Amino acid sequence: MHRTGLIAGLALGTAALLAVTACAPRDGGSGTTAAPISADQLVASLPAATTAVDEVTWSVVEGEPATLDPGASATVITPNLCDNLLALQPDFSIEAGVATSAEWVDPVTFVIDLRDDVTFWDGTPMTAADVVYSLQRNQNPASQWYAAFVLISSIEQTGDHQVTVRFTAPDLGFRDAIAGGGGAVISKAFGEAAGPALGTSDAGLMCTGPYELAEGGWTPGSEIVTTANPDYWGGAPLVETLRYVFVTDGSTLTTALTEGEIDGAYNVSPGSRSAFEADGAGSLILGPSTASFSFGPATSEGPAANPQIRQALSLAIDREQYLDTVLNGLGEVQKTIVPPFTFGQTEAHDIYQAGYDALATPEVDLEAATALVEESGEDVSQPIVLAVPAGAKEFQQTAAIVQGAGQSIGLTVEINEMQPADFGAMFYDPAARDGIDLVATQGYLETPGVLGYPSLFMLPEDQGGVFNWSGYSNDEVTAHMNAARTATDPETAADEFVAAQAIFAPDQLQVTLAGSYQLTYLSDDLTGAVTSIAIFSSPWALHLGAK
Repeated sequence: MHRTGLIAGLALGTAALLAVTACAPRDGGSGTTAAPISADQLVASLPAATTAVDEVTWSVVEGEPATLDPGASATVITPNLCDNLLALQPDFSIEAGVATSAEWVDPVTFVIDLRDDVTFWDGTPMTAADVVYSLQRNQNPASQWYAAFVLISSIEQTGDHQVTVRFTAPDLGFRDAIAGGGGAVISKAFGEAAGPALGTSDAGLMCTGPYELAEGGWTPGSEIVTTANPDYWGGAPLVETLRYVFVTDGSTLTTALTEGEIDGAYNVSPGSRSAFEADGAGSLILGPSTASFSFGPATSEGPAANPQIRQALSLAIDREQYLDTVLNGLGEVQKTIVPPFTFGQTEAHDIYQAGYDALATPEVDLEAATALVEESGEDVSQPIVLAVPAGAKEFQQTAAIVQGAGQSIGLTVEINEMQPADFGAMFYDPAARDGIDLVATQGYLETPGVLGYPSLFMLPEDQGGVFNWSGYSNDEVTAHMNAARTATDPETAADEFVAAQAIFAPDQLQVTLAGSYQLTYLSDDLTGAVTSIAIFSSPWALHLGAK
């Protein structure tokens, strides 16, 4: 990091000892001795910086992206480049952004009023035509935001600074989507000229965000260099140059961060907790998150597709032990696929929370689990194949825990460690899932809204269930989920979702193992960063700088 007015910082001095034994019983005393975490230790954002910084180096642990197009990928880089229409806050609330207002004026008409003082990096003004173009891009099924746009009948400019979106049916989740990449604004002229190359290292981007990606700023295989937008409508950032590097090896990154060679990174490995909490150049910051580890069925046939088998595996896994061994204590037990942080700032929060509280807390009951296996009627003489990505310590441990749990109730679980490219292909190519029964994943929600995650796994494929590989079909769940989406008031939507959740949660379409905290390591000289899961949708470096 190079900055003016350098201030020396102090590292956290809490040393922690980790003992990882994936399948040992809890009473064996082999869990982590790291200090437990309380809710008041979670921080959604750091105090805003006051001092300018010349340059900050940030590591993207997921590796170099193929594109920065917000419609094609989710990265921590894009939110600093492209503004969304609405601004997602660190606590997952939503405020005005480049749109001063974005509201339903009747059940099927949504009106967006725009600021009149926003310019792209090249100085051209942001217009309603740019917003129409940007939103219409998501009506293409290739967009990752397509599901939020399927009920739209038209998107039109209806004023100098106004856009109107009309729907075939109400869609209560649309406003949440445009607080994420679904509402990212891109220059129409630039986008049309770039064509399919938009967002790549060849073509780049043209947005209105606090950082600019200049021509030549992306060196493939090496780094992405962005610079502060001096004319940003929200005020120029304090960090002049924000340089992204791609260190994906956990051990290498831990050393680089703690020795101050890299200034910060999100999504650092929980396995390095003791190193991060020892003396070093920075501190580990824990934030609230929607992320969770889980596994679910990859096939519509055999034991994995049977809810009783998944329920049995769930009953055989000790969640507290999972937290100790896999997350090193940096997470919490989560009852189902939708975590409370998702709905914490919504109008109907109390209804969602009551529904969540009413769900059964995961427990260990090997006798009941064994009985479920016997009652299932499934032929369990053949191994159940569990796919995990190769090289990821957390998933290796997850696989070992699931394997051990299966063994304890008469199931043989065979682990298939897949190379990243093969593992990734499995999510979109049915042929790549041949021979796979269960898939372990870590997922997260990047915007508020309870419907996004379960819709992918519980609804029929033609209604958005792109990950419903087991062919799960429950008319009551489908009816309640659709009623929640098309409700015209938050309370009805919440009631309908809670009714659906009460049915699908016990079916364990995803066996949720634990919710993980958002883990950030940041130089002690710096402050101002967003430290919640909102990093994927908000300009987290806007207030970054020196203390």
